[in-house]
Amino acid sequence: MHTTPSTCASDLHRSSDASRWWALAILSISIVLSLTTWFSATSVTPELKREWHLSPFAISWLTIGVQIGFVCGALAASLVNLPDIVRLNRLMALSALLAAAANATLLTAHGPVGAVAARVVTGFALAGVYPPALKLVSTWFNRDRGIALGTVVGALTIGSSMPHLFRSLSSAVDWRFVVKSSTIATSIGGLLLWLFAREGPYPFGRATFDPRQAGAVFRDRDLLVANFGYFGHMWELYAMWAWLLVYVNEALGAQHLWLFGGASFLTFVAIGTGAFGCLMGGVLSDRIGRTATTAGMMVASGACALAIGFAFGGPSWLFITILVIWGVSVIGDSAQFSAMITELADQRFVGTALSVQLGLGFALTVVAIWLVPRMAAFLGSWRWTFLMLVPGPSIGASAMLLLRRSPGSARLAKGMR
Repeated sequence: MHTTPSTCASDLHRSSDASRWWALAILSISIVLSLTTWFSATSVTPELKREWHLSPFAISWLTIGVQIGFVCGALAASLVNLPDIVRLNRLMALSALLAAAANATLLTAHGPVGAVAARVVTGFALAGVYPPALKLVSTWFNRDRGIALGTVVGALTIGSSMPHLFRSLSSAVDWRFVVKSSTIATSIGGLLLWLFAREGPYPFGRATFDPRQAGAVFRDRDLLVANFGYFGHMWELYAMWAWLLVYVNEALGAQHLWLFGGASFLTFVAIGTGAFGCLMGGVLSDRIGRTATTAGMMVASGACALAIGFAFGGPSWLFITILVIWGVSVIGDSAQFSAMITELADQRFVGTALSVQLGLGFALTVVAIWLVPRMAAFLGSWRWTFLMLVPGPSIGASAMLLLRRSPGSARLAKGMR
């Protein structure tokens, strides 16, 4: 029996296709496990508040610390070229293990100072997991990159929501169980990355940080507009995630509603369903265009931020519906902003452009997270607090529609804009 060249090519294509989806599956599972440390302290704030007598502003630093650590870690890794010096799977594995170790120190902390320090180190370590994951998955997906990046961000979303699931398992569970569970999960994720994660056949180039080229990100009009879209998205995203548990807890109390797992389980559902939004955003972005997808997602999420206050006191079905739609739409566009940068930026300085975008975007989340409890204190209630997030997606959606009209947007999603 003779094998024709076309048959060999077809078999090779199927083998390559199977390999990239297997690589994506391994990477996604590892990210889910590794990112459980991001909100491990945030998910147990009611218990920490009682045990350590924390104020709402002290509680906010349990999340702000992670954001600050992440910004510092991402910029530091880029400045010393870590992603190019160390193999990506080893960098990610060692970073995950460092995050696990830092998270474990929460068990020995006796107050907010030690806990915040542990959170900063955790964020610093996670900067060696998430950004390299975006680069690594790109080496496997020369096509369908929007779907692949959406899957990775979906994994981040599920991982971020997992501590709320751990917390909801029992109302009587000790907060240390959540910390231990997330520490073990992250350690397993690091082990999987070390053993099974590999770079693909499409090297993405040297993702280096060149400070001299950082200004080009602001001089290039299309990149600037794309970044304004991302900044609007980030203004809303992490502030919503960070304070959703507190908000849901207050709302359930106002509605006198009992749910299995309480506020923690509903928070897990709201954040976790964002993984579906990431997949949907990836598919839509590759099919109808990045600007249309991101603008639509931000219109939906902004509308939810606006509407959630009206359902704060019930009816419960409406409150939960808005919450789930918000969870899906608030993160569904996230990966596509990174995809835009890889398509719009000078290919010699993609790493610089991504570092600037991530660094400034996560720095902005610090401000939003810090302001939310102050807005609640000013208003005397959490009911209308999330109104302060509405300007973010409003500006972001406007920026995406502006970018769509630019001739340069033809480089997005193979001409789908």
